[in-house]
Amino acid sequence: MPEYPTALGASSLEKITLLGQDLAQDVMGNTSFGELAFWLATQRKPQPSEVRVFEAVLAALADHGFTPTAIVTRLTHLSAPDSIQGALAAGLLGGGSRFLGVTEDTGRFLHDVLAAADQQPRDEAGWDELALQTVQAERAAHRIIPGLGHHVHKNGDPRTPRLFEIAREENQFGPHLALFEAIGRTHPQVLGKTLPLNGAGVCGAALADLTLPLELLRGFALLARTAGLIGQLAEELHTPVANEIFLSIDLNNRPIPPRE
Repeated sequence: MPEYPTALGASSLEKITLLGQDLAQDVMGNTSFGELAFWLATQRKPQPSEVRVFEAVLAALADHGFTPTAIVTRLTHLSAPDSIQGALAAGLLGGGSRFLGVTEDTGRFLHDVLAAADQQPRDEAGWDELALQTVQAERAAHRIIPGLGHHVHKNGDPRTPRLFEIAREENQFGPHLALFEAIGRTHPQVLGKTLPLNGAGVCGAALADLTLPLELLRGFALLARTAGLIGQLAEELHTPVANEIFLSIDLNNRPIPPRE
């Protein structure tokens, strides 16, 4: 008979086990959802300091207003109110390079820079030197640096300094956050302007410092946004705006000749 090994969930007639624990007796009521999500992804129980940073990231990414992911979730619910899963899925599918996906892109980018460096800097001056070299190289290659800039928070994303603060308080401020912070200090020398380090980017740096799998960083952003999208749907039930959005476009469309 084939075997399919797993260290995650399993069921028998009498009980359910999860990560080697009795789900009903050991996990339920004793483990927060954030702690469990971290545990499932790493198959190791996180330290309280790691949980605080991780849950701060989840809170930072949960909702950011009428973003495309929120709008499409509301519009899908308008079209198919019988399909909550469809509305949530529609919003989550919009997590890409401009919204939510920046978390993974930034974590991977910082990881690649650190992997290519001869050694990690020991002080702020060293981090600034590495950051400056990084920004110069990306500018020369005509590439943008993920996590740098925000379409609304032109003068600074309020989530960014708070996540730096929490990571330092919990002794979870590692090389990815150090490099990202240094990029924030040094990029004006190269770009000739100051751009904010955005919240999605600092979340990616924080998750990478927690040694979470880089391949899953976008998944954690989507996990956080799921809660936000549920909130969007809950608000849509008693304060609907989707139909107004639909009618605004439908009643104000302007026919133009097709392109040849």
